[in-house]
Amino acid sequence: MSNPATPAALAVFEAINTADLSRLDEYVTPTFVDHGSPFPIPPGPEGYRQILTFVTGVLKIRYTLEDLIETDDRIVVRATARGEGVPNVHGPAAAGRSYAITTAHIYRTEGDRLAEHWGVRDEVGAMVQMGVLPPPEPMPATA
Repeated sequence: MSNPATPAALAVFEAINTADLSRLDEYVTPTFVDHGSPFPIPPGPEGYRQILTFVTGVLKIRYTLEDLIETDDRIVVRATARGEGVPNVHGPAAAGRSYAITTAHIYRTEGDRLAEHWGVRDEVGAMVQMGVLPPPEPMPATA
């Protein structure tokens, strides 16, 4: 099965990795909604550009794609995100510390464009890696 919007999804990750967000209008619908944004953004390419500018410029996130699953109207990408701690976001102890976390991205598609995005990130894992949170205690074995 091949979703016609798969090239758009791959192009979004390439845009993030190169920090060149100039062509987002070609990849997302005019009413695109990013449900994973930590702050309110307007719909459409301009809103997506706002959150991705934060992701690329402030958090310095870059992705390695691990898996891609397609259906007729969905694309799911599992990726490793690598970023850098930012004091205003992660706390002073995280400043400049790197992390790598597993992420999942679900896109609903319309034709050859992306219409909606949901993201799942291991933010606690990032905080542990940066030394902001202690690692969790192992669970006791049950009999």
